[in-house]
Amino acid sequence: MTWTPRPSNRFYRLVVRSGLLLRWIFRIRIIVSGQENLPPTEPRTGLSRTPEPGRGAVFAITHFGYVDFAFAELVLWKHSNAQLKFLITKAAASHWLAGPAIHACGHVVVDRSAGAAAYEGALQKLRDGEYVAILPEAGVSRSFTVRELKTGAVRLAAEAGVPLIPISVWGAHRLLTRGHPFSPSRAWRAPVRVHISEPIRHSPESDVVGETGQLRAELQDGIDRGIADFPLRPPAGTWWQPAHLGGGAMTEAERVAADQHDAETGRYRRG
Repeated sequence: MTWTPRPSNRFYRLVVRSGLLLRWIFRIRIIVSGQENLPPTEPRTGLSRTPEPGRGAVFAITHFGYVDFAFAELVLWKHSNAQLKFLITKAAASHWLAGPAIHACGHVVVDRSAGAAAYEGALQKLRDGEYVAILPEAGVSRSFTVRELKTGAVRLAAEAGVPLIPISVWGAHRLLTRGHPFSPSRAWRAPVRVHISEPIRHSPESDVVGETGQLRAELQDGIDRGIADFPLRPPAGTWWQPAHLGGGAMTEAERVAADQHDAETGRYRRG
């Protein structure tokens, strides 16, 4: 049985500082645009941003690799020492090593067979003024284009009455993604591009389907911006470049077929 420690701000800060250390060791360069779309900053105290009712937000982050979320957190941390509370699957939270860390960071654990409790937990965090982060693609996109989104991010933001902020991460998938393990040589001085789009605001009559489509368009626009000014110019056929741009990634049709096959065979449930 996985040990489930209580959430600890001190442990969360330790995790973030470990990430900052790894970034320094590999000299990773994070290139950010759209910072003006982040929530207003508070006076720096050396502690995390203090949650305040009415000041929460939902952050929707692209999911092309396994460390996209980490770069979104580092950007928010630099901006306001903000702690993102991620929705994380029960399978990941049950891991003997990752599980205790997930619980100690105070993330929201999602049991896909009984998701109502996780939804209510995330909703309460938002109402308390915390920041909740979601990877709405619900799986790594092997085409490196934004796939169809689940509606949870839009529904949470609308019900809590908080803004929905799209964050597009390009380049982090070069460091670690499905079929491509971590490589120190690729990580050394690697650029990672992060774009924050304008917040999506909601009304009492929010159109969940329409706003989910808008969110997908905003996330893809952020990816397109990241590709346009990415410092590395990949040769034709490079595995980490989308097929429609001459890269070697799956086409969208191939990606859909592969995802369908994985769903039917029960493979990669965590990805």
